[in-house]
Amino acid sequence: MESRRILVTGGAGFLGSHLCERLIAAGHEVLCVDNFFTGQRKNIHHLLDHKSFELLRHDITFPLFVEVDEIYNLACPASPIHYQFDPVQTTKTSVIGAINMLGLAKRLKVKVFQASTSEVYGDPAVHPQPESYWGNVNPLGPRACYDEGKRCAETLFFDYHRQHRLKIKVVRIFNTYGPRMHARDGRVVSNFIVQALKGEPISIYGEGQQTRSFCYVDDLIGGFTALMDSPDDVVGPINIGNPQEFTIRQLAEQVIDLTGSRSKLVFEPLPADDPKQRRPDISAAERLLGWQPTIPLRDGLLRTIAYFDELLGRARED
Repeated sequence: MESRRILVTGGAGFLGSHLCERLIAAGHEVLCVDNFFTGQRKNIHHLLDHKSFELLRHDITFPLFVEVDEIYNLACPASPIHYQFDPVQTTKTSVIGAINMLGLAKRLKVKVFQASTSEVYGDPAVHPQPESYWGNVNPLGPRACYDEGKRCAETLFFDYHRQHRLKIKVVRIFNTYGPRMHARDGRVVSNFIVQALKGEPISIYGEGQQTRSFCYVDDLIGGFTALMDSPDDVVGPINIGNPQEFTIRQLAEQVIDLTGSRSKLVFEPLPADDPKQRRPDISAAERLLGWQPTIPLRDGLLRTIAYFDELLGRARED
């Protein structure tokens, strides 16, 4: 396989840093672009001196003029705490950022990948969620900046594909976890692990009966590259996630068990528009990409707990 120069926007983020690593390991050159709103330099610190890695600080809501062979567009805050901090900027990143990356791909005549989200399904009335489901999204709620921004980005990708015959790949990401998650991103896995390791009460919203499906980051990145390397007529959107479903309470109890924590569960009001259930139908990924997740929740949690244990240990030393 020939080496390519690949642009990864949001490359210093949780998912982006793992993707950069995977692409370099496969023999490619990586141009990592990030404005460090939620991305962290420590996520890519070990790559900075690598001959195949280049870092550019840039906000993709402004045009970018570079020469590359492929584009992965991952730039956007993805946790409610971060994307609700500046909702206008979140929408601009999804929409204007998509226009800029599509324009770049059109000029260069290269393939472009969009990291979309299961949030496009909203609080789903169909379960599990197939790609054909149009979703149940509140366009006026506090999550709309992210949900509708990503939905609009998908629209733009498919319009560029139809109008300009641009080669596109669109993936819908379901809940993902693993090392390099932000410790204060408000996501359920990082929240529970940090609270358990600190011996703090574990916050559960509602009664903890809402369900999620958790995909370990290594599996997810494998889905990304499988889609990008698939034939041009496989454009997506394709669900990438783990179809095993757990209640939030089950997750909390497993984290307490694996950390040996004495943390107690505390119950808080459910946030607005919080989905009651979320599980991907991955039959398209299995059929078209030959992809399915392989890492069980217990194994992935152990690896993630080890990461946060070391992270918190360093914080205490500092």
